[in-house]
Amino acid sequence: MKELDNTKLQVLWNRLLAVVEEQGQALIRAAFSPIVRECGDISAGIFDHQGRMLAQAVTGTPGHINTMAEAVLTLRVLINPENMKPGDIYVTNDPWIASGHLNDFLLLMPVFHNQNLVGYTSCTSHLVDLGGLGMGPEGSDIYDEGLLIPPCKLVDGGEINALLMDIVRANSREPIANEGDIYALTACCERGASRLVEMMDEFELDDLDSLANYIVDTSKRGSEMAILEVPNGVYKSSLMVEGYETDVELKATLTISDNEMLVDFDGTDPCSKKGINVPLNYATAYTVFALRCIVGSDIPNNAGSLAPFKVVAPKGCILNAQAPAPVAMRHTIGQLTPDLVYGCLHQAVPDKVPAEGASCMYDLPLRNTPETAQKGGQQFALELVFNGGTGARPGKDGLSATAFPSGVWGSQVETTESAAPVLITKRELRIDSGGAGRYRGGLGQSIELEPSGDDDLLLFLSVERVRFAARGRQGGKPGSVGRISIGYDGESLPGKGLLRIPANETLIFETPGGGGMGNPCERDPESITADVRDGLVSTENASLDYV
Repeated sequence: MKELDNTKLQVLWNRLLAVVEEQGQALIRAAFSPIVRECGDISAGIFDHQGRMLAQAVTGTPGHINTMAEAVLTLRVLINPENMKPGDIYVTNDPWIASGHLNDFLLLMPVFHNQNLVGYTSCTSHLVDLGGLGMGPEGSDIYDEGLLIPPCKLVDGGEINALLMDIVRANSREPIANEGDIYALTACCERGASRLVEMMDEFELDDLDSLANYIVDTSKRGSEMAILEVPNGVYKSSLMVEGYETDVELKATLTISDNEMLVDFDGTDPCSKKGINVPLNYATAYTVFALRCIVGSDIPNNAGSLAPFKVVAPKGCILNAQAPAPVAMRHTIGQLTPDLVYGCLHQAVPDKVPAEGASCMYDLPLRNTPETAQKGGQQFALELVFNGGTGARPGKDGLSATAFPSGVWGSQVETTESAAPVLITKRELRIDSGGAGRYRGGLGQSIELEPSGDDDLLLFLSVERVRFAARGRQGGKPGSVGRISIGYDGESLPGKGLLRIPANETLIFETPGGGGMGNPCERDPESITADVRDGLVSTENASLDYV
């Protein structure tokens, strides 16, 4: 292979980023499920022949992207590259290999150029239903939660595994959507592979070794230099969450050395008996993402930039659940790990870290009732996603109804109503939900939802921050907690459990707001006036909070 100078390597790196973004868009455009097609609950990436992630699509969630970075390394060892051939694609939804629960399918495709294995493409997306008790926290172990597929061939030399597809269809309430989403995943891998080979042909590359080493080494040095700017030390924080049976305390210790950040979840409470437990791969994904948002945020996400960030946890704690623990709703607590580690990082760099936010997405997994199915009514499984407000940032207000840290966009009203017997009668920003401060927390949302037909609906609730609000920083006030009820006069419901929405009744769903930053008395009067004028803060609350 001819020598590549740094200019050519940078051009190739940029081209690789374009290739992987096209790969991700192929998945979104071909997907059947609204949570993939409309909400972007995916990941896509390109890897070298050692299994190191070189590039990821911009669209995607850290829970998919950063778990995928480790999953490819694991699958490469389990499958053995010597057993791979052109046209093969492998699949698994093992929560401890892929992305933390059964509903996420991860695909891996070896890429061959001139008959040589040069790398891999991989992708992940959410499948709406895999049987069992489905998306919800009610399972007592992984076997309650649906169909588990160990690493196996989905495509063998270009031929789809028809038996596997039959098994997936037979174990789902949404067989057509699942089949379509799996074909979208295969298209994603194939698009990435074909574009990668085209790039290699265009630039006359025999392999990706020089490019891969350049990307990984440059990014690793960049992350290490960013870590050097953070004061060394040991920083501790804790966070209370509602849990399922009882409140749960999460604990973190962040140790910063010259070239590494290590997070240890020692002291975190043990696993729940219900499906809110978090495999360590998923907790790690969001923890590292949060750190990288502050430390070296301008460095592309790949194996090199991820390398200096480490996460450990005792086996059996709720952030390191061991098989066969139930994990269907692992995002409920897993997506709160950024607020947990920001409690540590704020002690080291207080001028860079935001206040706490709503954090975990407010998920609405909906299904028909058994009675509806028995009388021949419409059967469906649909997962809606709504977001709360982010915490205020140093120097800026928080963002309202924004998907942080998940990156999963909110469900669209029209799409939802066309896919299931659901009517959304209201969706608006929730006034006064952002915590007061010199910089105000982002607002949550108010949503009204009801069955559009004559049948009841089932809702599998698993949300947080219905009792423990997002805390402000530096004198900022907390955001509003979330609230769920049947009708405005109904009592506030717990954040977890099975809920029946009767026909002709309305589900009231209010997402939390983010915490404020700084003393509210220091807020710019013009900003307060604008908040009241725009309907974000009531006149009454403005007079109470900003005096």
